[in-house]
Amino acid sequence: MRRDLHMHPEESTKEFRTSEVVANELSKMGIPFTRLDPTGVIAEIQGSKPGKTIALRADIDALSVFEKTGLDFESQNEGVMHACGHDAHTAMLLGAAKILVEARGQLKGTVRLLFQPAEETGHGSRYMIGKGALDNVDFIFGQHIFSMIPVGDLLISAGTVMAAADYYKITITGKSCHAATPQLGHDATLAAASTVMDLQTIVSREIDPLTPVVVNVGTVTSGSRFNICSGEAVLEGTVRLFDRERHRKMPEVLKRIAGEACRAFRCEASVDYQVMHDVLVNDSEKVRLVRAAAEKIIGAGMIKPFKPTMVGEDFAEYSSRVPGAFVILGGGGEAPQHSDHFMVDEKAFVTGVSLYAQTAIDYLS
Repeated sequence: MRRDLHMHPEESTKEFRTSEVVANELSKMGIPFTRLDPTGVIAEIQGSKPGKTIALRADIDALSVFEKTGLDFESQNEGVMHACGHDAHTAMLLGAAKILVEARGQLKGTVRLLFQPAEETGHGSRYMIGKGALDNVDFIFGQHIFSMIPVGDLLISAGTVMAAADYYKITITGKSCHAATPQLGHDATLAAASTVMDLQTIVSREIDPLTPVVVNVGTVTSGSRFNICSGEAVLEGTVRLFDRERHRKMPEVLKRIAGEACRAFRCEASVDYQVMHDVLVNDSEKVRLVRAAAEKIIGAGMIKPFKPTMVGEDFAEYSSRVPGAFVILGGGGEAPQHSDHFMVDEKAFVTGVSLYAQTAIDYLS
């Protein structure tokens, strides 16, 4: 199943075939489900007795990457690749579904299966929540396979583990003119250069330097010709941080700094700031349950601390609403996430499938 999904990757909100494959597999298992519009699937396995509801989540989207792995099951969709392991997540959750259907007699409650689109854009979880994914859910569990971590290792910790992630776009409007007479214009390129530098003062001048924050400018676009002072520049970037209170204040801070930097050069700044998702915080009680489930599968020696990372995950939107636990599954491999050489060892899937199932069984038993 994972290899089939890997060969047919689909970008965020375009996971039509993937949703169809998931729906077909659930049908074979006799698990009722709902196909979402345009993509995504929510399914439920009812236990033999009433009780609480646990949600298990897998993301299903791929990335705009030209694959160069040379695998026998390399992507057939040119320019799109499962370079983050979401094909593995989807297949592992389907594998867990098979186990849980057979274990219905042990379950006192409901297992909800979330096959979520658009994780890579940071908007998929809120879309799923709007479709009822968390209705009556008492606990949500998710995992992410990471390359460059030994196969089968699990990283588990309570508290803050992954950063909030935001997107911003700054459009700087000036007045173009001939490069020989720059005094006649308002140079947007110069304003953009100053803005790039001034944004870096957010760390230490706006926020305590001991507080982890990243303000990255990913793209700078300005000008149309070498001998023209540009009349417009566009900056795009991301903000990452762990503190929820500072996260709420960040849009105002960035807009103010960008605006003042541009006014110094007689330009104006328009800022589009989008909060992609919140800080991911693991519930301590639920982490203890997952750790106990993992020890049954792999033993305590394979369980390692989940050190906080600036990588973002929109699972945070679920866990900010209901108690949740999110862990990292070691996948081996030598290339990092989002690389065109990204690969994981399929031996890790046994642990991933088992952990989905064991967590649900323990919670509902």
